[in-house]
Amino acid sequence: MYKVGICQFQPLLKKRHDNLFNISRFLSKMDADLVVLPELATSGYVFANQQEVNDLAEDVHTGPTAVLMRKLAAEKNTSYVIGFPEKAPEGVYNSCMLVNPEGDIHVYRKTHLFFEEKLYFIPGDTGFQVFEAKGGVKVGLMICFDWQFPESARTLALKGAQIICHPSNLVLPWCQQAMLTRSLENRVFSITCNRIGREANGIKELYFTGMSQVVSTKGEILLRLSDDIEDSAVVGIEPALALDKQVTQYNDAFKDRRTDLYELS
Repeated sequence: MYKVGICQFQPLLKKRHDNLFNISRFLSKMDADLVVLPELATSGYVFANQQEVNDLAEDVHTGPTAVLMRKLAAEKNTSYVIGFPEKAPEGVYNSCMLVNPEGDIHVYRKTHLFFEEKLYFIPGDTGFQVFEAKGGVKVGLMICFDWQFPESARTLALKGAQIICHPSNLVLPWCQQAMLTRSLENRVFSITCNRIGREANGIKELYFTGMSQVVSTKGEILLRLSDDIEDSAVVGIEPALALDKQVTQYNDAFKDRRTDLYELS
């Protein structure tokens, strides 16, 4: 049994030190093989200007988030996926990192920017990639609004993902339900970790919907948290089930695709 977890909390806007302290406190209590945290978990989300984003951006390998997550991954023998603002020479990406117990770090940069993210972040250029987490389990990374585009999860599944890790800051009401379909149509597990709470910055304000969840290869909710409480939870899964794409005796979710008839551009 492979233990996967979600850590749902309310990041504090522009208070990275406090957020990292809280993350360390939350994760110290969790016993899991793989844990997913929210999008932009170290920075908060409702930015007022580019400078606020720049001040919080950090290097994916040497920044304070990477330093902490490497330390926790080694101590807890756990793989972590966490969202953060990534500093790059050309600007800032809305990114997430997979950090493994051995210390290796893999990064995904958000492809589909949502709402005012387009004012502050560069559209991601990594594409949808699959990496190995603890135990050689293959995980695919996507972030929040990527859920809106079925091609995101399908690409990860076609590349061999057994689990889709999905850090999120959700404000629209549809994603949690939609991810049941994303798991079902691709026959993969999905872990959507959302944040909670109201966040305001001047006249800007957003409310985040919580309900972080783990979904099975058949679209079943294995675990779902509340919409407004900081919480963490772990559930056991069998990642190998994601290798079975058979729907019925005569149907296969991938082999039955008619790619010659699809229009994707």
